[in-house]
This record gives sequence, structure tokens and C-alpha cells, in this order.
Amino acid sequence: MGHPNVRWLGCCNLTEKSCAALSSVLSSNSSSLRQLDLSSNYLLGDSGVELLSTGLEHPNCRLEKLDLGGCKLTEKSCAALSSALSSNSSSLRQLHLRNNNLGDSGVELLSTDLEHPNCRLEKLDLSWCDLTEKSCAALSSALSSNSSSLRQLHLGGNNLLGDSGVKLLSTGLKHPNCRLETLELSCCDLTEKSCAALSSALSSNSSSLRQLNLGGNNLLGDSGVELLSTGLEHPNCRLEKLDLSYCNLTLRSCSSLASALRSNPSSLRELHLGGNNLQQSDVELLSALQKDPEYKLTKLEY
Repeated sequence: MGHPNVRWLGCCNLTEKSCAALSSVLSSNSSSLRQLDLSSNYLLGDSGVELLSTGLEHPNCRLEKLDLGGCKLTEKSCAALSSALSSNSSSLRQLHLRNNNLGDSGVELLSTDLEHPNCRLEKLDLSWCDLTEKSCAALSSALSSNSSSLRQLHLGGNNLLGDSGVKLLSTGLKHPNCRLETLELSCCDLTEKSCAALSSALSSNSSSLRQLNLGGNNLLGDSGVELLSTGLEHPNCRLEKLDLSYCNLTLRSCSSLASALRSNPSSLRELHLGGNNLQQSDVELLSALQKDPEYKLTKLEY
């Protein structure tokens, strides 16, 4: 079963009956469970999460990481988890809900409690959850809250998010209260308009973003990277890792990125450009920066 503080029970054909038993364990005054992986148990459903949440709300519960990815959950599960997150005894730091049909209504419920003073959540995975710009509005509000602890937000695979969603999200990123360090927006059908919004966020004097994943957005193109580079060269930008894999980029993007890194003592350490059919000659300017000790770029993939 692994470490006594960790339980991996993914892909075990569990049902709500298992959740009742696990809830009892979480409520026990002798429980030391810190991590629980229940991913890909398609029979768990909302009723299982509702039972589990009873244990999460208990003062004895010390769980810090919960993975419910791919469990056929809907907004009903979000309502139950929302209650647990706002509990004054909540110790959850990471919540993985990827690949569930949560929809905007589910995320709106969760976002309300991200703003609650009792909520300590630092990482939230909402990849592939059928979200639109409405979710971004709710999440942006949460990021702007002075009580939000969120550091990592994963929204990849939500292809209805669109540029309008990223624009709303960027408003939260620019807020002085925002502490977000990692933002994952891969495969969201984004275009250059999103890059303009994100560039503005990176230039903000309150920006805390360290990692940005835009991979798999093949409509981004060179014009998007040129806009993004404006943010990268700004003195306020603290980005350390940037993923632009499979974004339909050419030599033009490499030149823009190299220029941005040269014009500012950039903090960028990792740059991922795989899947863009770039040749070695296309990335020569970036390779030169990687070899130059004056710059911090140590990892370049293409």
C-alpha cells in the first residue's frame, strides 16, 4: 500500500461504499493520512464524494492532497467539496479534479470558497472539465481575494475557455493580492489575443507568475509570441519556465524571444519549444544565450 501517510487507490473500480469507509478513516483521531489518490474510479460519482466530504470536514482530518481525476463528477461534487474547503479544520493543500464534467457552475461553487479565510488550497487542477470564460471570471475573483492561498492553477484542455476567458483571468493575475506562481493553459484554443492579456499580467508590478504553460495552442503563432515577449522583457517579469510547445512557431518567434531575453536580465530558466518543427539554425540566438553565463537560461528544448 506504500507509505502509511499515502494511499493510491486509482483505477480500483471503487464505488460510494468505499468513500463511506474512507470518510470514517479520515474522521478517526488516529488518522495520519496525508495523501489520497482515488483517480479513475468511474463508479465513485457525486454520491461518493459527498460521503467523503463528511470526513474532510471533520476536525481530525489531516488530508493535504486529494486526487479525484476522472471519477464522473459533476457540480454536485463541487458543492460537497466546497463545504469541506471552507471548514475551519480543513488541511487540504492540493485538489485534483481533472477530466470531470464539472462545468462553470461547479467551478463557481469552488471559487467562492477559495476566497474563504479558512481555505488553505494551494494547488487546483481543473484540466479537461468543460469550462468556459464564466469559470475564468469566478477564478479571477478568487485570485484577487486577500485570503486566497492558491499558488498553482491547471486549466489545460478546456478549449471553450478562449481568449475572453484568459483576458478575465489576467485581471486577477494583475491584482496585488494574487499569489499564483504556476498557470497551465495548454490546449485551450488560444490565439494572439490571449498573449496580449498575459503579457500585460507579466508586466504588472505585482506579478508572481513563475511558470506558464501555453503548449498545444497552435493558433498562437509568431504574432502571439511577439506580444508575449513584450511582457518577458519587462523588469517586473519573474517568469522562470515557459512552455510554447506545439504552437505553430517559426524562426520569427525565436528571434522575438531572444531579443526579449537580451534586453532584460531575465529570470527565465526553462524554455520549451518542441513540436514547432524548428531547425537548429532557427534557435541559434537562443542557444547562444543558453551558453552565456550572463543569462539564466539553462534548459532549451526544441
